[in-house]
Amino acid sequence: MIHSLADVQSINIGEGTSIWQFSIVLKGAKIGGNCNINCQVFIENDVVIGDNVTIKPGVQIWDGVSLEDDVFVGPNVTFTNDLFPKSKNKDFELKKTIVKKGASIGANATILAGITIGENSLIGAGSVVTKNIPENEIWVGNPAKFFKKN
Repeated sequence: MIHSLADVQSINIGEGTSIWQFSIVLKGAKIGGNCNINCQVFIENDVVIGDNVTIKPGVQIWDGVSLEDDVFVGPNVTFTNDLFPKSKNKDFELKKTIVKKGASIGANATILAGITIGENSLIGAGSVVTKNIPENEIWVGNPAKFFKKN
């Protein structure tokens, strides 16, 4: 289901995926099946989203971000893809970010460029992730620190 007020330019959308109003999906994006892309989400071109992914409102998924199957992205999560952002940056270097299968990211968390978030891990709301997160762990805070095994 693609809401009539969404701007979906990609044809690479899996069966059973819902994309709600005021969302934009650019032409090169690949989105799996049975996903729920809530309202006011922006998905850039060089993005791969697996199956059964939920993305809550207010999230921008920039080039270089991959979300594997069964990932949850809470409201207003911020992804980045450049460690040294500048306007009209001629030295821009895309940093890939990977969120592994079954990981969950709480509301308002910030994920710096080039990070891998491990399988089935959980990032607490409001956390700032500055380094790779191992699988099956919960990390919280600013900067995010290990809290406990998941």
